[in-house]
Amino acid sequence: MRWLQIIFQCTRAQSEMLEDSLLELGALSITYQDAADQPVLEPGVGEMPLWPDIKFSALFMAETNTAAVLQQLKESLPFALPEHRVEILERKDWERAWMDHYRAMRFGQRLWICPSWQQPVDVQAVNLMLDPGLAFGTGTHPTTALCLEWLDAADLKGKRVIDFGCGSGVLGIAALLLGAGFVLAVDNDPQALVATQENARRNHCEDYLRAELFHCNLGESWDIVIANILAKPLIELAEPLKAALKTGGSLVLSGLLLEQAETVMQSYRPEVVFCAPVEQEGWIRLEGIRT
Repeated sequence: MRWLQIIFQCTRAQSEMLEDSLLELGALSITYQDAADQPVLEPGVGEMPLWPDIKFSALFMAETNTAAVLQQLKESLPFALPEHRVEILERKDWERAWMDHYRAMRFGQRLWICPSWQQPVDVQAVNLMLDPGLAFGTGTHPTTALCLEWLDAADLKGKRVIDFGCGSGVLGIAALLLGAGFVLAVDNDPQALVATQENARRNHCEDYLRAELFHCNLGESWDIVIANILAKPLIELAEPLKAALKTGGSLVLSGLLLEQAETVMQSYRPEVVFCAPVEQEGWIRLEGIRT
């Protein structure tokens, strides 16, 4: 099977808006590489630094009309479209590159996300063995890291959790391994549900996770709703996400920039009372309690 990838030469500032736009236009995954031989040395635990100059690749299905994608990008971006090229990528090449570059990462005090083809760094830690397949969510992006760090610090014992926009299932499975009692993993992409179920089996927690396509009624009385998506869908989905939370339940939102925080929070008020945003590399996490 073949895939298409669009490769951009861009700056760090441009990459943030490019990533949001490309994911909305159907990109299956995003990959960052150093474009100017400027290595990042000795980052702190949980830090996800980026280089000033970036080679930025977006993966698409082979039948994607890349000309249409590029045209929509030109119309939506506030800056000129960066230098780019389109390549055909064989599945085996993409998978090999992914396996060569992905390494175990620690989040918070207890949690490690480990590639399924590698041995855990710390066998005494909480190790989530992950193979994302074609789904989004590995921990490499600051928005996912922010959510994983929240889960690591939270008291999850016996809690019922919704992982909305589950992607690879990394957040929901992390919640289970950290003590949650049950997880509902929700996405609008069937491939994400497949990846989530496979990763749940890989981590021996499939009996405590249900993966399903999104529908407006998510049920009630969930202890935690965590959604790592984008600002626009977070606003549009405010009512069903609020309705799913029980009184005193925690709402965790990520996938947005600091300048979008107030608009997103306003969509959930007054039912949700928010703490101050937590920021990482320009991206933020919102946490609130359902009153």
